[in-house]
Amino acid sequence: MDFTAPQSGFRQHPNMRLRNSSVDGSDGSQLFEDTSGAGPGSQMGNRNKQAGPQADAFAGQTLLSDPMSNLAMVYGSSLASQGRDLVDRNLDRFIPISKLKYYFAVDTVYVGKKLGLLVFPYMHQNWEVNYQQDTPVAPRFDVNAPDLYIPAMGFITYVLVAGLALGTQNRFSPELLGVQASSAFVWLIMEVLAVLLSLYLVTVNTDLTTIDLLAFSGYKYVGMIVGVVAGLLFGKLAYYLSLLWCCAAIFVFMIRTLRLKLLSESAAEGRLVRGTRNQLRMYLTMSIAAAQPIVMYWLTYHLVR
Repeated sequence: MDFTAPQSGFRQHPNMRLRNSSVDGSDGSQLFEDTSGAGPGSQMGNRNKQAGPQADAFAGQTLLSDPMSNLAMVYGSSLASQGRDLVDRNLDRFIPISKLKYYFAVDTVYVGKKLGLLVFPYMHQNWEVNYQQDTPVAPRFDVNAPDLYIPAMGFITYVLVAGLALGTQNRFSPELLGVQASSAFVWLIMEVLAVLLSLYLVTVNTDLTTIDLLAFSGYKYVGMIVGVVAGLLFGKLAYYLSLLWCCAAIFVFMIRTLRLKLLSESAAEGRLVRGTRNQLRMYLTMSIAAAQPIVMYWLTYHLVR
C-alpha cells in the first residue's frame, strides 16, 4: 500500500491570516485609544494640570488668612497677660504671694533650733527679730523670725498621726480623716480672723501681717503631735503629761513673741505702763496665748483612749 509522506507544518486558515493582519497593521482607525504604554510621568502631569488652579487658590487663601491668625494670637496673648496681672494684683491684696518665699526660706539648722524653741522656750533670752535695711532677715538666719514651713509640715503630720490614732482604735475611715483635717483647718482660720478683728477693735499699730499670725497660730501643731504620739506609745497618762508640757511651752513662746509686736516699747521691756490702751493690748496678748492650749486639747483629746 502506497502512503504519501505528511507535509511538515500546518496550513494556516485564510480567515486566521486576515485577522492577524488586521490586528498587526498600523491602521489609524482604532475604536479605543491605547493608554497601556503611558508612563507615570504623563499621569502626574495630568494631575498637576488639574491641581494647579486649586493649589493657586489655596495659596491665596493662606496668604490672606495668615495676617488674621497672627493678629488673633497677639491679641489673645495680650489678654492673657492682662488677666494674669489683674489676678496677681487682686491676690496680693489678701495674700502677698510674692512674700511667701520669705516664709519658706529655711534650712535644717533653723528647723532644729525652732523645734527646740517651741518645746523648751524657757532658757531663750533674745526674742527680737533681726532686721537688715528695714527688712527682716530670712528665717534661716534668725530663729526668732516666723516661718510657714514648720506650720505646714506640722498640719500635714498632725493629720497623718490622727489617721494612725484612729486606725489603732478601729475607727479609721476616709470621711472621718477628712473631717479631722477640715476641722483643724477651720479652727486655724477662725483663730486668725478673731485675732485680726481684735487688733482692729483695739487699734493696735503693729507690723504683724496675716501670714505672721498664720505662722504663730500654726506652731501649736508641734505640741499636738508630741502629745498624740506620746499617748499612742505610752498611754493616756503620757498624753496628758506631754500635752501639758507643750501647752505651757507654747503659752510662754506666744507671750514672749507677741509682746514685742503688740505692746508698747516700754511695756515690752518689762516696765509697768499705766493706760487703758496698753492694758487692752496686754489682755489681747494673754488671750491669744491662752487660746493655744485650749485648741490643742480640743483637737487631740478624742484621739487617745
